Amino acid sequence: MELGIAGRGAIVCASSKGLGRACAMELARAGCRIVVNGRNALRLEATAAEIRAATGAEVIPVAGDLGDARVREALLEACPAPDILVNNNGGPPRADFEKITREQILNGIEANMLTPIALIQRVAPGMAERRFGRIINITSASVRAPIAGLDVSSGARAGLTAFLASAARRYARDNVTINSIQPGMFDTDRVRETVAGHPGGAAAALAERAAKIPAARLGSPEEFGALCAFLASAHAGYIAGQNLLIDGGAFPGAF
Repeated sequence: MELGIAGRGAIVCASSKGLGRACAMELARAGCRIVVNGRNALRLEATAAEIRAATGAEVIPVAGDLGDARVREALLEACPAPDILVNNNGGPPRADFEKITREQILNGIEANMLTPIALIQRVAPGMAERRFGRIINITSASVRAPIAGLDVSSGARAGLTAFLASAARRYARDNVTINSIQPGMFDTDRVRETVAGHPGGAAAALAERAAKIPAARLGSPEEFGALCAFLASAHAGYIAGQNLLIDGGAFPGAF
């Protein structure tokens, strides 16, 4: 499908690897100019080169932590009038509820709620003036069904989802959509890191997790990127304020 976004400018946060990289790749395939971001400058440069080689797209790397306002400014200097913003950031590490500190909670809220809100506040008005904008927030299936040990992540991302619900309706009339994607279990470095200490090895641990998913497998970053690209497309203007779960059927609800 022709997505109708060739020539559009896109900022994809935390996109040096994993789901963010997959989103950047698919938007580049659709003809967008891409600004990629990550904290590891060497990995980010390699990712930018890979996306350029695979798609021929213009790709600008901006290294740094999104929590730093100067890094966010650099993203906007690289793409002053973005048509597409993909908010993404690393999640807080697992922690037992009783051991979670106030500092950990504040850090999680800063990274997974306040930082994406700050970027949206900067870009949404300009998108509305230009009558086109697509804002996609990568959150987590834990927003819908909290996971023990990920309390900080679940809380911060749920806060982001609720905070943006009103803004999504406000901007929809200007052809600016704000939606989130809630990923379940995907085959990414982050998921593999969580099973590194499994006594049977990583492969056995991933197989155990896959067996609990109705689709009987982990999701691939590529299919996640394809969903992101569609939400960013010219065809998705009637999808506003939605939270799309992509988890292979793991969530056992009817709605």
